[in-house]
Amino acid sequence: MSPYLAEVVGTALLILFGDGVVANVLLNKSKGQGGGWIVITAGWGMAVMIAAYSVGTVSGAHLNPAVSIGLAAIGKFDAALVPGYIAAQMVGAMIGAALVWLAYLPHWAVTSDQGAKLGIFCTAPGIRHTPGNLICEIIGTAGLVFGALAIPSESNFTAEGWSTGFGPMLVGLLVFALGLSLGGPTGYAINPARDLGPRIMHALLPIPGKGGSDWGYAWIPVVGPIIGGLIGAGLHHFLFAQKVIEKTTLP
Repeated sequence: MSPYLAEVVGTALLILFGDGVVANVLLNKSKGQGGGWIVITAGWGMAVMIAAYSVGTVSGAHLNPAVSIGLAAIGKFDAALVPGYIAAQMVGAMIGAALVWLAYLPHWAVTSDQGAKLGIFCTAPGIRHTPGNLICEIIGTAGLVFGALAIPSESNFTAEGWSTGFGPMLVGLLVFALGLSLGGPTGYAINPARDLGPRIMHALLPIPGKGGSDWGYAWIPVVGPIIGGLIGAGLHHFLFAQKVIEKTTLP
C-alpha cells in the first residue's frame, strides 16, 4: 500500500468511526441516541487510535492536514509530500462521511433536527464568536500536535514512533482529553480534513430534510487547526530541539 492510499484509508476509518459515533448519539431511533458528550469524545478518541494502528506503519498516520503541515514546517516530514497527503486525507474524509450516511440511511428521514444532521458531518460553535472560535481551534490543535510529537520521545518508547506500540492508543487518549477539556466551544475539529471533507459530503448527499452546510463558518475549522498545528510543532521543536524525538513520518 502506498503512503497516499494509506492516508485515504486511515482518514476514512477516522471519519467512519468518529462521525459514526456522533450519528449514533444524535439521530432519532438510533440505539445510542442521547448518549451524550462523553460517548462522542470517547468514540473520537478510539477512532483516532484505530485509524493510526491501521495505517501508521505505512504513512505515519497523519490523517490531518494540520499534522502534515506542522511536521513539514519543522523538518520532520518531506514538504514535497504535503499536497499529496492533504489530497488523500480529504478524499478519505469524504469517503468516511459517505459511509456514515449509508450506515444510518433510514435514520435521516426520521430526524427533523437540521442542526443535528449537520453536526454529524462537521463542527459548529456553541456561541458564534469568530475570534473566540478561531482561538479555541488554534489552542486545541496546538495541544494535539505538541502532544502527538511529545508522546513518542525516547523516554516513553523504544518503538518506531507514535504509529506503533502504545503510541496510537495514547494519542487516542490525547484526543479524548482534548474533547473533554476543549471541545465545548467549537466541537474541536482540530483537523481541516475532518471538518471540510464531511461538510462537502453533507452538501452533496441526498439527506432528507437537511439544511444548509454553514459555509460561513467553514473556514474556522480549516484555518484554526493549520495555525495551531504550526504553533504546536514549532513549540515542540523549540523546547526539545536538543533531544532525540522518534520519527512520525514515513519509515
